[in-house]
Amino acid sequence: MPTQTHTLAIHGMTCQACATRLEKVLNKKECVERADVNFATETLTLSTTGDASDDEILTWIKKTGFTGEFIQNQSQTTPHSDTPPYRLITLGVLSLPFWVGMAGMMTGSHALMPPNWVQFILASIAQFALAVPFYKGAWAGIRGGLLGMDVLVALGTSMIWAYSTYAWLAGGHVYFEASVMILTFVSLGKYLEHRTKTGSLNALSKLMELLPQTVKVKRDNAWTDVALSDVKVGDILQAKHGDKIAVDGVITYGQGDITQAHLTGESAYLSKTYGDDVLAGSVVVDGSFAYQAKATGSQTALGQMTDALSHAQGTKAPIARLADRVAGVFVPVVVGLSVLTLLANWYFLGQFDTALMRAVAVLVIACPCALGLATPTAIMAGMGVAGRHGVQFLDAVALETAGQIGAIAFDKTGTLTNGHLVVVDTLSLTDTPTLLGVSASIESHSTHPLARAITAYAHDNHAPTLTAQNILSQAGQGIQGDITGVGVVKVGTSRFVHADLGEKEHAFIQANPTASLVFVAIDDKLAGIFALADTLKADAHTLIDKLKADGITPVILSGDRQSVVDSVAGELGIVGYGELSPQDKSLKIKELQKTHKTAMIGDGINDALAMTTADIGMAVGGATDVATGSASVRLIQSDTGGAISVYHAHKIAKLTLTNIKQNLFFAFIYNIIGIPLAMIGVLNPMIASIAMALSSLSVLANALRLKGVDLKDW
Repeated sequence: MPTQTHTLAIHGMTCQACATRLEKVLNKKECVERADVNFATETLTLSTTGDASDDEILTWIKKTGFTGEFIQNQSQTTPHSDTPPYRLITLGVLSLPFWVGMAGMMTGSHALMPPNWVQFILASIAQFALAVPFYKGAWAGIRGGLLGMDVLVALGTSMIWAYSTYAWLAGGHVYFEASVMILTFVSLGKYLEHRTKTGSLNALSKLMELLPQTVKVKRDNAWTDVALSDVKVGDILQAKHGDKIAVDGVITYGQGDITQAHLTGESAYLSKTYGDDVLAGSVVVDGSFAYQAKATGSQTALGQMTDALSHAQGTKAPIARLADRVAGVFVPVVVGLSVLTLLANWYFLGQFDTALMRAVAVLVIACPCALGLATPTAIMAGMGVAGRHGVQFLDAVALETAGQIGAIAFDKTGTLTNGHLVVVDTLSLTDTPTLLGVSASIESHSTHPLARAITAYAHDNHAPTLTAQNILSQAGQGIQGDITGVGVVKVGTSRFVHADLGEKEHAFIQANPTASLVFVAIDDKLAGIFALADTLKADAHTLIDKLKADGITPVILSGDRQSVVDSVAGELGIVGYGELSPQDKSLKIKELQKTHKTAMIGDGINDALAMTTADIGMAVGGATDVATGSASVRLIQSDTGGAISVYHAHKIAKLTLTNIKQNLFFAFIYNIIGIPLAMIGVLNPMIASIAMALSSLSVLANALRLKGVDLKDW
């Protein structure tokens, strides 16, 4: 049965244990192939086989203690709610009398603390009305067999409230303020955490802001304001200075300058005129024009980027497994330590209330949330930075791998060179118009840069267009077809056309030592040779220098002549291997993998096998569908080219990995230091609750620091 993939927004999760519990429950379902829950994005990616209905999926989620909402378009992925946090506000109001009382106590006066009966009422409202979400989460965790933060908060505050109620009735000292303050601080921390995840860290919402809500569309020969959702392919839209391009389209009238930094990372202005393409989200910085819609919504380049980013943020990096394993046992261990603290302090101090406060402090300060946020928040930030630099990681695994590579293999044409090849010399062993005509007729069926160059050259020279049939292509070698009245025409490498080279042919080859050669044979008889030249991308030297400085070994793996590869490799100061078939490239990748994690950068069908063999494949802008489908990283380059995006992909991934490791360190060291301090009474429950909130916020703040990275000047 075909696999169906659903994306849902999940509401009600409070820590990583919640996400792990939902995953555990769903993955046990017979028709579920895979369930991945991302705590940071609060989303579920569910792959199912069989007849699982939407209602059935929502029921599974509800039974686990959460609510789900199917996402129909990616702009919904992490909805940002502006609804005031009434529960938090009410907790803040209830805590005010305690703040006043504690302020008085700091000056030595207990007169400002409310009477015990008032404290009891305030604490009871907080405990049994406003703490309900914690109790629900705790009960769901107990039923699901995986305990989370809710258990710690519910258990700790309930113990304080119960003991204080007993102490009040028995005439002893009460601690109602502690339970109210804990609930307030923890709720405040979770609110700030949620705001950060759905606001500052949410790159998806920033992408959606690139589109206008309404546009001017030509209807009945008049410009009419139309909602973006009502624009259809074929509509004519208007764009003036300062406007955002609403859809992908082609200019039908006028001209102007635009910037499309959101897709390519390049802030340079691009001049556009009649017949030029424009992309959704671009901004018109000068001029005005009309353009016809070619793609709308999720079919635009921006829509595809949004979909890719949403999917990528919903995946898990292998490094996240450590946090998942720890979260699975964290709460039971903490509860055990809390019981031990209670018994040990009661035994040695002989004071039950002091022992209880220390035990509660252990429960409250322990925070599995920071562990759960450590990896996904950094991934979210890293994906957003990558998008700004024209890099799309298809999943978190690709991002992690890109940050670990030690060698990068480049297909020469279109990656390090511009790929805008031009014919610089020809050797015709037959009538030139016929040679150009038959060559262009065959090469028009190929998307390879060499083929496009020959087709353009034939067009410029007004060569006759002929009809070719029975087209057969061999990746990395050439293409052939039948032309009526001509015969079987083969265009490609000398090996592909079985060229029998004579003195004239050798002389031509020696006269073009650094050119790429394309051989043409008619009925297995050599008919001519084309010599084509390419130029290095403007930033190719910078790219290689930066990769070497980062300890990465760059090499060239090309199907082109060894002399051409040697010329390019020599100019860049790297090693190059030429005359390689797709299988040869794959073997070279395997050799590199013996000592390094290796990436393959390519753009053609002949690169697909090597990209699949490599630890990670990267497809440059304009790559064939086969190459793009074999890649887990897509490099969207500007109209003027740009190789530096390869470096950006690696550097952003490396910085993200560093950020993840820092977050994990913060999360672990916080608990390693905080729990022992709570056990010996250095931290009281209120301070512990503040520390608990700050631990998650510190991880979020560190991830936000990554968002400020700008590599354009590096």
